[in-house]
Amino acid sequence: MDLNPSYSNLKRQNLALSLESQRRKGAEEAFHRQNAYLKALHETSLILIDKIDKEELLENILERATSLTGTEHGYIYLLEQGGRQMQMRVGMGFFKSQLGRRVIIGQGMGGQVWETESPVLVDDYNCWPGRISDKVLDGLRSVVGIPLKSDRQVLGVIGLAHVDIRKRFSEEDITVLEQFAALALIALEKARLYADVRRELAERERTEAILRESEERYRTLLESSPDPIVVYDMHGIATYVNPAFEQTFGLSRDELLGKQINFVPQENWPETKKAIESMLSGKKIKLFETRRLTRDGKVLDVQISSTLYRGSTGQPVGNIVILRDISARKRAEEELQKYHGHLEELVAERTAELASANLKLKKEIDERKRVEKALRKREKELQSQSHHLEEVNTALRVLLKQREEDKKELSEIVLSNVQELVSPYLQKVISGRLDTRQRTLVRILETNLNNIISPFISRLTSRLVNLTPVEIRVSGLVKEGKTNKEIAELLLISKNTVLFHRHNIRSKLGLKNKKINLRSHLLSFE
Repeated sequence: MDLNPSYSNLKRQNLALSLESQRRKGAEEAFHRQNAYLKALHETSLILIDKIDKEELLENILERATSLTGTEHGYIYLLEQGGRQMQMRVGMGFFKSQLGRRVIIGQGMGGQVWETESPVLVDDYNCWPGRISDKVLDGLRSVVGIPLKSDRQVLGVIGLAHVDIRKRFSEEDITVLEQFAALALIALEKARLYADVRRELAERERTEAILRESEERYRTLLESSPDPIVVYDMHGIATYVNPAFEQTFGLSRDELLGKQINFVPQENWPETKKAIESMLSGKKIKLFETRRLTRDGKVLDVQISSTLYRGSTGQPVGNIVILRDISARKRAEEELQKYHGHLEELVAERTAELASANLKLKKEIDERKRVEKALRKREKELQSQSHHLEEVNTALRVLLKQREEDKKELSEIVLSNVQELVSPYLQKVISGRLDTRQRTLVRILETNLNNIISPFISRLTSRLVNLTPVEIRVSGLVKEGKTNKEIAELLLISKNTVLFHRHNIRSKLGLKNKKINLRSHLLSFE
């Protein structure tokens, strides 16, 4: 009896020792695991703090998160500009093909973490009501999402997943991931600040380069300007003069810079002072004409333009004065004025000469008008006389034509009368019995008669120059319309002789073997 209770107590003690040993072993494992987590977090913090490039930092954060939780699948969502969507910026394992996926608040694991601003743990994503209805995501099992949260809002989400149904995330994993997310957020903020600083430095360097370029450009412009330029501070001290100023006024920069330039003639001080007061009140001086002195005392006529320039605070720090030497222009204007006066005198003299010439010309014009009037009158008289002469000429032409016709008619009558009334009988006398003396006298009579009528038959004989006298007389009788019998009786020849002569006449006139009337042809000679 006594042994049994002892054995039972011993057994209970052994059981208690075994449980205590297991508890201690679990505590030691938890302690070692916690030490591993803390060591991993410490190493992670050191690594993350050294990262500057944002993309490289995101990949390192995801690698460390998957390493801490013993998975190969994870992603990081970051809030886009505008704050309406989150985009998957990096992905590992299962999520590598999901890069670029966007979610809105409340959508899927990322959207739920964004909306609740706290971690979300799901044992089986495939059965979770809040999942994204995409078949590509059916292979996910246990998933967890940790917010990257600043003081004001959720900036992103770290998501991790198992695809093996036997593996799950624990509350201890969530605790470690929350601590890791705080470190990751610090590293991201540092990277953002560094990027901002780097961007600001780059912008500043670009701005400084632009300012240097602009300063160099304006300095080149000032140095190459042909007009004198001087820059004053608000106390009237010269801080810059260009080469043209030195050349125009014969003063070097060493003599001018840091001093007031005394080159205003005494008589020009009042107007200069008034212009300075106007400029200091904010007005621009444009093309103000005054005078300035050179080193050797020569007075130059100048044209001044001046304006204030301001510093970074917006307050006036000085003024820029541009001078232009217009002495040559002034001299030219004076010469032009003198020439203008002389020109006016010349114009007055020329005007008087022109007035005299105009008067003379007017007289000449009046005289010319009078002469033209007389000429027009004489022209009308000549036209009248010409018309009268034309009428007289017409009458004379009519008379001459009538005279020619009368002459022709008289010639025809004389010729016809001689041929009809004299020639036949004269031929009969010649053919009669006459002694020698009588025949000679008759021949003389015939010759003289032919000489008398020869002018009347000259027109006809001119065409009949190749004909014999008998053929000419036969042609004349044919032209008068005489028959062969009548011609034979008049010429005291036989009819056959008349036919012989007609044949010879046609041959000599080119009418042989042509159906042309001999009388019509002879009449065409008229």
